[in-house]
This record gives sequence, C-alpha cells and structure tokens, in this order.
Amino acid sequence: MRNSYRDFFTIPQLEKIPNLIHGFGTKKWKETDFKKKPGWKDFRHLFLEQIHSNIIHFIDKIPQKSLKGDAMVTPLPHLLLVVKTADCLPVLIVERSRRIIAAVHCGWRGTQKRVVQQVIKGMEDYYDCQLSSLLVAFGPCIGPDCYEVGEDVWQSFKEEGLSPEIFRPHPLQKGKYFLDLRKANLFQLLDLGVKRENIFIIDFCSHCSKILPSFRREGEKATRMLGFIGMSF
Repeated sequence: MRNSYRDFFTIPQLEKIPNLIHGFGTKKWKETDFKKKPGWKDFRHLFLEQIHSNIIHFIDKIPQKSLKGDAMVTPLPHLLLVVKTADCLPVLIVERSRRIIAAVHCGWRGTQKRVVQQVIKGMEDYYDCQLSSLLVAFGPCIGPDCYEVGEDVWQSFKEEGLSPEIFRPHPLQKGKYFLDLRKANLFQLLDLGVKRENIFIIDFCSHCSKILPSFRREGEKATRMLGFIGMSF
C-alpha cells in the first residue's frame, strides 16, 4: 500500500502496470481533484447510482444515461470507473493481459449476493479474462471489530451458503454479530480460483480512521470515499 499523494491510497503492484491509474481516496480527495492531476484531464468519469445490488454493467461504449447498479467492467481507454463508499468495501480489478478493468461496490447486501464473484465470472465470459492475470485491490472499509450486524444479516448469509467464519458473535448482545466484510469477499475470490498473492488489501478501518468517511461514525453527514480505476492506452 502506498499513500505518496496523501489524498489517496494506491497499490504498488498495480502502479507497475503501464497506463493504469487507480486509487482509494481519503476525505481530502474530491471529484474535482481528478482534473488537477497531470495526465488525468482526458478521462471521462463514470459513476453509478449505487443500490446495494449485484447488478453489473459491462461497458463497451460510453453510456448515454446514468446507470443503476454496483459494479462496472470495461475494456475502454480513458474511462475512469468510480465507486463511492463510506464503510462498504470498494474493490478494483485489472486483468493484465487483456487490459480489462472493473470497479465494485461491496456492502453486506452485495456481498451476500456474491457480486464480486459475478464480476469475475462476467469478465471471463464477456472478455475471455484469465484468472491467472487478475490483480485485485481491496480498499479501506469498516473493520471486523466495528461492523456490528443483526440476526437478519447472519441468517441471509447462512441461507446463501456463505462461510460462517466471516461472523463473530457479539460477546455481550444476543442476536448481534460482527461481520468481516473483507474476509467475506476474499473467500469468494479464493473459491473461484483467484490467486491469494494477487489480492492486495488496504487494512484500514473506515470507522476507526478519521481520515476516511464512515456512515457508522458520522451518519448522514458522512462524505464518500472515491475508489477509482482507469486505463489511458
């Protein structure tokens, strides 16, 4: 993990890929800041109306209207895919050989619906991506000691057949659990065959770190962290 720009975090292994830009913004990083970086002015920014779903958009031409969903995949150059989070897990993916990129918003609902798995399968089906060429970056999100959820969330994951290891019972409150959002999505990637050494994690808790926005900590006042990825070739 690298934070040489102070306003957003990057992954050193992704920085080595020619013509790729990416990052996970702190509170300091705003939408207007993209235009201030040399070489980034020509990128078109693409946001989603995020709805905590498993809806994925495979983008082969510039959309003419706003899109609803929680994941984007594209081979297009100069298109910056951006997801917004404030405790949820942002995931950025690049397939090095075919130069396909993806950005995914993983809250507990999207995780329960296996959105990140469906993105990987879609990249294989639509663009013939190879698992061995995938690099995956997890940005900051709420940590496993802070993400308290109820019986309904635990039950929905159980019904989906997801690993019970991602939950820890609350020591003081019956019917309450702590959910490890990172581990839940990590397990889904490993189950598909993505190599562990190709998955990179920024292990900061958004709820604990004051440089990051957190809905659990700040409520409706919380801003959003911008996770972004694009190719300039």
